Amino acid sequence: MPLNINVGDIIELKKKHPCGGNSFEVKRTGMDFRIKCITCGTEVWLKRHDLEKRVKKIKAKEGKET
Repeated sequence: MPLNINVGDIIELKKKHPCGGNSFEVKRTGMDFRIKCITCGTEVWLKRHDLEKRVKKIKAKEGKET
């Protein structure tokens, strides 16, 4: 069952980005995900399968309940 990840959600990954941050904002969803590092602003494309293995925590965007 796929994880419920939506555009605008903040996700925390198990492994840190080279800049030292591990929180990312979801910019695009589907078969591929585009996520943006909150620390340095770099955008990364990942396949759904790869992203779901790496997610540690999903924080919903502000004003949205989970």
